[in-house]
Amino acid sequence: MTNPEDKALRGKTCLITGGARRLGRASALALARAGADVAITFRDSAREAQQTVIDLASLGVRAFALRCDVTDQASVKSMMKEVGRELGRIDILVNNAAIYEDVEFERISLRQWDDMFAANARGPFLVSREALKWMRRRHPGAQASEVPEAKIINMGSLGGLRPWPTHAHYCASKAALHMLTKTMAIALAPQIAVNAVAPGVIDLGEKSAFMKRIAQRTPMQRNGTGNEVAAAVLFFATAPQFITGQILAVDGGLGL
Repeated sequence: MTNPEDKALRGKTCLITGGARRLGRASALALARAGADVAITFRDSAREAQQTVIDLASLGVRAFALRCDVTDQASVKSMMKEVGRELGRIDILVNNAAIYEDVEFERISLRQWDDMFAANARGPFLVSREALKWMRRRHPGAQASEVPEAKIINMGSLGGLRPWPTHAHYCASKAALHMLTKTMAIALAPQIAVNAVAPGVIDLGEKSAFMKRIAQRTPMQRNGTGNEVAAAVLFFATAPQFITGQILAVDGGLGL
């Protein structure tokens, strides 16, 4: 795996949706440590976004945050214009913004179902579609014959690979995102490589009996960390362009 100290992403630009906290923040910091300029979006986490921008800038890269509702086409279009104006080009797009909830199957409302798909499947589609013109732009000074290359990394889930009985709408939305990843990998090649990271159960500070039970069931005998998911995002961000259409589970073997 690429060592962040090598600054493998120096000169690259990244956009991470939902980058203010949790896995989005961890991914943003990992890409910034590798030298990339980073834009993040947030919807409600303004305070966390401000702190994340401060932390990113302290790593010596350009960083800024924009409010965006990824489920709303107008909001996405407006955000993308600002990002394009500021960065000039997008080399790496991380579709991280998503929602998650635990609901028994017979209690899932139509509103909950639609909201889940809007955030977890429609959102990545809208953001990716609007990002394309910025991802296909040449860098200043690039040769006319040089074909621009870019990366899209979707944040999937082990729930999109394995059924969880009290997460039917979540699992179905992430499975849709995994298929979207593979479809985009074909549709956008060869300029853009598209892959997905599928985290398993990640320990983000929650201490509960459920987390302990899952850790005991996991072959690695623990839950994952945000930094481990971020390392997988960094892998795809720096991987050869020939790697595309892949779903990488970061789950300690839980899905086996």
